Amino acid sequence: MKKHIIIGAGILGATTAYKLAKGGASVTIIDRQEPGQATQAAAGIICPWISQRRNKAWYALVKAGAAYYPELINELKAEGETYTGYAQVGALSLHSDSKKLDDLVKRAEKRKVDAPEIGEITRMSSSDVQRLFPPLAEGLEGVHVSGAARVDGAALKDALLRSAKRHGAEIVYGDASIELDTQGKTNILVDETTYEADSIIITAGAWADTLLSPLGIQFKVTAQKAQILHVDLDDQETDEWPVVMPQGDQYLLAFPNGHIVAGSTHEDEVGFDQRVTAGGTLELLNKALHHAPGLTDATVNTVKVGFRPFTPNFLPVIGKLPGYSQILVANGLGASGLTMGPYIGSELAKMALSQETSIDLSLYDLSLAIE
Repeated sequence: MKKHIIIGAGILGATTAYKLAKGGASVTIIDRQEPGQATQAAAGIICPWISQRRNKAWYALVKAGAAYYPELINELKAEGETYTGYAQVGALSLHSDSKKLDDLVKRAEKRKVDAPEIGEITRMSSSDVQRLFPPLAEGLEGVHVSGAARVDGAALKDALLRSAKRHGAEIVYGDASIELDTQGKTNILVDETTYEADSIIITAGAWADTLLSPLGIQFKVTAQKAQILHVDLDDQETDEWPVVMPQGDQYLLAFPNGHIVAGSTHEDEVGFDQRVTAGGTLELLNKALHHAPGLTDATVNTVKVGFRPFTPNFLPVIGKLPGYSQILVANGLGASGLTMGPYIGSELAKMALSQETSIDLSLYDLSLAIE
């Protein structure tokens, strides 16, 4: 039986581990529980169909990712995982320009031809908008997409890892490094323990460049810092409130028991600064209260920090590492990590088993991120 080692237990690595272990493979997952792991901090919006981003290669991944979610969630439920952090609650896209909303409806209807999972697309009056998400400001109109969902990245990752362990996967917590032995064989070292494997899968996000440097590879991945606000509304039934996407880069997600997530900042060139900053918190509060003044009296719970990994052209890279056919790498999922991560992870598992993948790998050539 082939032995597989996965380095990095975010949403991408956790899904890969689960699919491999469920298929009967020998799997070891190594994670150093890095503060700032993108999955651990993130709450995700699964609604790629109304994006104005024109990159077809990116859209192919997020579209497939959204379509894959119901299958994965049902698999996990069959495993006994009753809370995955995922719920199909629909999404509200807001805009002050009525023509923009009309254009959004047209774009969504066009994409629905190839993506029926979008569900119903409905133009919403301001009263309808406020009825669905009561804290929102008056006078905001929107478009409701019924097939959209939200997901708690940490909850889904934990469900995947628990399920992987039930199928025999081993989880090792520690700082992994890659070493070449005297015969040129690639091994993994964790706290002076050496792990041998037939297949190595690197899903280490923004930290992958450090991991690959001992192989003489300069991996081009950059970290974008995100600060994300969490608040609580007392005595509010928020389980079925939709995701809210105002114009700009703001979003609001409602989870059970009055828990609201407002995000996020997009901070480039700050390195791995894990601090919650006054400026970042002010930005989050200003944006959230501008669109949802009903959150003014909410209790501030916490601000989480995560680092999104971006590779060149803001497009993921996926494939075998040049010169190392036993090493697979996937990276650069960026702000769409929770949308496409589970799908890419399931396809990585197929690649590790030398099975055919449904991803056109030529669009995400790993060499684009290697110097």
